[in-house]
Amino acid sequence: MRVFASRLIGRGDSVLVGLSGGADSVCLLHFLRYLAAEKHFSLAAVHVNHGLRGKAAAADQRFCRQLCKKLDIEFFVCKVNAKKTAAQLDLSPEHGARKARYEAYIKLARQWGANKVALGHQLDDQAETVLLNLLRGTKAKGLAGIPVRRPLASGVEIVRPLLCITRAETEAYLKNNGLTHITDQTNFDDAFTRNWVRGTLLPLLETKQPQIKQHLALMAADVEKLLASNKP
Repeated sequence: MRVFASRLIGRGDSVLVGLSGGADSVCLLHFLRYLAAEKHFSLAAVHVNHGLRGKAAAADQRFCRQLCKKLDIEFFVCKVNAKKTAAQLDLSPEHGARKARYEAYIKLARQWGANKVALGHQLDDQAETVLLNLLRGTKAKGLAGIPVRRPLASGVEIVRPLLCITRAETEAYLKNNGLTHITDQTNFDDAFTRNWVRGTLLPLLETKQPQIKQHLALMAADVEKLLASNKP
């Protein structure tokens, strides 16, 4: 993970970490805190409150604030109206939240002076995304899944240092370092197709091929390289 992350973040960078309070984002923030001391880059965390979950969202925000205080990391909160964004752009609640969240990242990155926004997507997320794209119908780009890095706005890039490790490995990292995290209960609602893929489809596929997640992630990486090599 250290070698992989070092290819994405280097000396002199200013990095905002998207911190939800979930296992993956807590793992990412803690890991980058140590890497920042080694690589000499600036680090801060941003928590986006989508205005969707009331008291639960307020509790998540408090958890993230307390974690950053404990780790001595600068902390920002961005409050957005995901429902309003979804209604204005005729998006699903999930996509409305994503749109509002990424707009908040751009705004804060420019205010704070970040040139990179680090997000905690890991290998399981990659496998889930490839399967979701297949279910929905996709062109070759969809088979590339989640990009390791991509432009977010002028002068700001998204990087994903955890795409090389699994969800189980992020959870093991937390346990080994005595860290806690919060769990969003909506992650278990099969009304959301991604949750069904995570909780039902992938475990079923793993009964036939235990390495299916790794295979899907490797395929996504190969497709991404092919698409990049064919760009004019």
